[in-house]
Amino acid sequence: MADVDIKDFLERKVQEFNKPSFIDSDPICIPHLFSSKQDIEIMGFFAAILAWGQRKTIINKCKELIERFDGVPAQFIQQHQEQDLKQLLGFKHRTFNDTDLLYFVAFLRFHYRSFSSLEDAFLLTRPTTHFRMEDALNAFKDYFFSLPEHPIRTKKHISSPAQKSSCKRLNMFLRWMVRRDIHGVDFGIWTRIAPRDLICPCDVHVDRVARRFGLIVSDKINWKTAVELTNNLKAFDPQDPVKYDFALFGIGVEGEV
Repeated sequence: MADVDIKDFLERKVQEFNKPSFIDSDPICIPHLFSSKQDIEIMGFFAAILAWGQRKTIINKCKELIERFDGVPAQFIQQHQEQDLKQLLGFKHRTFNDTDLLYFVAFLRFHYRSFSSLEDAFLLTRPTTHFRMEDALNAFKDYFFSLPEHPIRTKKHISSPAQKSSCKRLNMFLRWMVRRDIHGVDFGIWTRIAPRDLICPCDVHVDRVARRFGLIVSDKINWKTAVELTNNLKAFDPQDPVKYDFALFGIGVEGEV
């Protein structure tokens, strides 16, 4: 398929999947349950981090987590007392357990004491260097585990390019927070990171479809692969390359390719 044909096809598929009907069956429905910025970014972060396995199970586990937060995630995280943490005990999704959850809550409380938005945690490299997502994600992981006595086991739940990870979950979360358009799926509530700086989330569905279209030639799913895919998508839209995640993921899930 010629490049122009691929672009036209993907553009049509973006329009097909990037619409409100996409929300209900996807983990992005979790932050859509809230209207305040901090609740959206907190539950968006958890929904992205827990996004492995069947989407229905991910959504149900996130709703359980909201209940454990008394329905007010930002308020619970910033104002909880020690005894309140007992209601988080026993939470588990795949290999993410209550030890991990308690550290996530501790970090978020620490962060919101100094900043009003989680966006700041991804801008640690901006004051002195040109923004690069690779640097931002590496710095984010270092910052996330900067609290003393963080559980070693929890480090597996936050990926980084330094580990050669594709960072699918973090890139998906960033897409949710940064991309903005008229369709109402992504939130666009963060304005200091540009959509052109995002990296396309690269999971098995996206990887398979992208290879079919010749958008990936690397032999593994890793950071290099995600960057390769994003750079090729920039040939179609340099200002908003990750909008094609809707197309690649949707095509893969529907089994069209």
